[in-house]
Amino acid sequence: MSNTNSRGADPGPPARSTALTPPADATAPVRHPEAPAPGELLGAHYGHCFGCGGEQPHGLHLAARAGDGVRVTAEFTVRPAHQGAPGLAHGGVLATALDETLGSLNWLLRVIAVTGKLETDFVRPVPVDTVLHLDAEVTAVAGRKIYSTATGRIGGPDGPVALRAAALFIEVKVDHFIANGRPAEIQAAMADTDQVRRARAFEVNP
Repeated sequence: MSNTNSRGADPGPPARSTALTPPADATAPVRHPEAPAPGELLGAHYGHCFGCGGEQPHGLHLAARAGDGVRVTAEFTVRPAHQGAPGLAHGGVLATALDETLGSLNWLLRVIAVTGKLETDFVRPVPVDTVLHLDAEVTAVAGRKIYSTATGRIGGPDGPVALRAAALFIEVKVDHFIANGRPAEIQAAMADTDQVRRARAFEVNP
């Protein structure tokens, strides 16, 4: 899937599916008192993560920072390895950037959560060598369900909108990863002698 949307005007936020609409009894998100401070770089949760890991040579190396409230900002540079159509970012790569940014919000809630549903709108093409700026926030919480939205802009935080997304994350326990991940990687992560790094490996995952 290549990102080849050629619409010149931004049509504004689209209607979302029912699954991404918070129920009437949803509550406003609450930033955890031990969440990273506004402006703090969150860093990679796992070195081999395609979205944020520094050990992935063709990954996004996406850098996210905590914002105010339950909000994060992030950016990544579209490289030649991220192409779909010639000279343009692959749509799936852009969706990954949105998913990674939205997943980083869970650090501000201090919960372990996985992506349940993600809807992405490609507003305009994103050329190779573009720096994409992303802004995401949690909008509501209902039990284990976390509702959030994100926007991606070209060239700067006030640049033209290229992407929009809405997502539903589901809070899980660490057992989810142990039961479903490939044993070699799970065992290696759990054997890490760095306690912080070991815990973070399971904090934000698709």
